Order: sequence, then C-alpha cells, then structure tokens
Amino acid sequence: MENDASLAANDTLTVLAVTQGAQWGDRIADSIDRYKPATWKMHRWAAPRVLPAIVDDPDDYLPGSLPSADLVVALGETAGVVQLLPDIVKLAKAKAVLVPIDRNESVPTGLVTQLRQWLDDMGVPVVFPKPFCTLTETTINRPPLVENYQVPLVQQFAQHFGQPKFGISVNSEGQIAQVTVVRDAACGCARYVAEGLVGRPVKEAEYEAGMLHHHYPCLASMNQDPAYRDTLMHVSGHALRDAVKEEIRPHLEPTPYYQPQGHVDS
Repeated sequence: MENDASLAANDTLTVLAVTQGAQWGDRIADSIDRYKPATWKMHRWAAPRVLPAIVDDPDDYLPGSLPSADLVVALGETAGVVQLLPDIVKLAKAKAVLVPIDRNESVPTGLVTQLRQWLDDMGVPVVFPKPFCTLTETTINRPPLVENYQVPLVQQFAQHFGQPKFGISVNSEGQIAQVTVVRDAACGCARYVAEGLVGRPVKEAEYEAGMLHHHYPCLASMNQDPAYRDTLMHVSGHALRDAVKEEIRPHLEPTPYYQPQGHVDS
C-alpha cells in the first residue's frame, strides 16, 4: 500500500480534536494525528466522560484555556459535548467546526439544529457528515441524504480524511497489485482495507473490501437510522465498497445479457 502524500505548499491546518473516550473519539483522533500531512498541527482536549443531559453552565466542564485552532473536530460520545462546542470554539478562536455523526445518540437531530443556529450567530460554519466517512470536498452523506456544502477549512480536511478514495492497479493475472490510499477514512479503515486487498483476485475485491471493513472494525452505530432506513455501519460499508468498485470496474467482466429464445431486439 502507498499513501498519496503530495501536498500543496500552503496545505497548513491546525485541528483541535475534542474527544471523550477511547472506543470512538480517541481512536479517530489517533488516526488523524498519525496520518495527517506534515504541515498540519493537531491539538486534543478530552471532555469529561460524564456530562449532564442539559449543560447549564459550560464553564463547569471546560478548561480555562484551549490552544488556538482553525478547525474543531467534535469526537464526543455524548450529547453534552455538542452543547459545549460554542464555548470551545470561542476558547480556541476556531473558524469552522466539523461534527461527524456516527451515532445518533451522540448528536441528536434536535441538537444539530440548535448547534447550527448557535454557531451561525457566531459566524462560524459547521458541517455534519453522517457518517464521518461520507465526507468529500463538496458533499456529505449518502443517498437519499446527500447535501452540498462549501466550507474551505472542512474542504481542506476532506482532501485527506473522509469518504475513502483509492487508486488500484491490477496485474496480468487479474490480482490486485497495488492499492494507493488517496483519501483515508478518519478512523484509518481505508488504509487497513488497502493493505488487505493486495494479492486478492480483482473479481473478489469488492466483497473482500466489505469483509475487511467489518473486521477493522467500523466504529459507526449498528442501530437503525430512520432517515437511511439502515444502520450507519452499513452506510459506511456501502461507501467503502463503492470506492473499491469504482476503481476496479474496468477490470471486471461485463454482466452477461441473456435474450429469451424467440425474442429479438426491436
């Protein structure tokens, strides 16, 4: 596996990752920190593990100061962290916020509306990809929920992390010879899948990608999402498999077309 590390000279970004636990937020923050471009800076702040359902006074739970950042990436595991974000933005002097929704319980629909209004009043844009690995430089989410957005700092982040994007080469024996990660999932799943695909028959690559995604394991929820009518883990898996399928399509045999006997094309 190779990583596409070609960077523009001005690709500088300071990220503040707000985490709340090792099972989800810390793991994603670890991956971003490990594989971020060398020109980026990353700070982290761990929110309290226990927060009330309604945060009346954010000062009771926030530090006296936070390092300055261009972009806040919210990786909290409870809705209380969402309520702290406007004050976190003020402390960090942040210019944009990214709030991935891998669990609806962590970012309830009502809080999405409230947070968008709070940050809009502050002049700070916010983007809510659902799940995180549907983020591209121009869109979030999967059908039927696809939305366009235009937030330069989030778009810059999405050049490197978000919806998986690969470059795949196939040898003369019909096996995956090399997989380049053009854009990794923030959790590192695409990188793991890329390593596992090398040497596999191209005709099995899409199926194997789905299995590797499952075994990584994916961090998105297995609870049913009412808007997708599917689990967010399955939505994530579809995004990854589609990224692989797009690259191997020229190497797959076309689906045979059978014409019933006695029928001819009109």
